[in-house]
This record gives sequence, structure tokens and C-alpha cells, in this order.
Amino acid sequence: MKKMQSGFTLIELIMVIVILGVLAATAAPRFLDLQSDARAAAVDGLAGGLKSAGSITYAACLLDAACDQSAATSSASVGGQSIAVAYGWPTAASIDTAADVTLGNFTAATSGTARTYTLAANCLVTYTEAASAGATATVTVDKSSC
Repeated sequence: MKKMQSGFTLIELIMVIVILGVLAATAAPRFLDLQSDARAAAVDGLAGGLKSAGSITYAACLLDAACDQSAATSSASVGGQSIAVAYGWPTAASIDTAADVTLGNFTAATSGTARTYTLAANCLVTYTEAASAGATATVTVDKSSC
């Protein structure tokens, strides 16, 4: 009577190791680039927050009789805070307050009517206030080097 052995042969174990190695080699580059995806997502999130805050402030200005959306300088009350507005949209200097921005890893700089939030070189969001009555504030995103 022959004795039955159970287990894996050396060849089977080597083949499993080779297959796992090939899978790891193809999957590793995808997971190693998570930082750039995270930076791009952070920039997109900030851009969405700025757009929402601008729209909410503009709506508040439309509802507030004291706020003049046809003037270059006015103010709107949003959530109990006074927000400086230009043509009903938050000014570059007041968008942080309107959006309740916490900079974290971003750096921010205001230049004239634009406020730029930079996470890395060419990984940034720029808020530009409205230039005239009837115009809207704009949010532009550059993720070319996130």
C-alpha cells in the first residue's frame, strides 16, 4: 500500500512566489503615486469650497437690503459675519473668512483682486473677485504639477 503525502511541491511554491512578485511589481507604481493624487484632491476640495462660499455670499448679498451688488465695495452678512464684497461676491481679501479657510499645507497670497492658494509649484487654486456688476467671481485650478 502506497503512503499518500499531502502538501505542496517545491515547484508549486516557487510558481506562487513568482506570480505574487509579478502582481506586486505591477501594482506598486500605482500605489506609490498617492501623494500627487492627494494633492490634486486637496486643490479640488479647496476650489469647491471657494466656489460654494462665493455663491452663498452672493445669495446673502441679494437678500440683504444693505448690501449693494452693483457697487465695487459693500458688505454682506453671512452666518453672523460681515463679509466685504465687490459686486456682491466676496473680495479677494475676505474669501478666507467667507469660506472659513484653514490653510494647512497651503500658502496664500493676495495680489490685487486675486488670491492664490499654493500647495506645490503649479498645484494651486486662484480666486478672482468679480470685476464689474453682473460679472461673477472665478475660481481657477492648476494641477499640472501636483
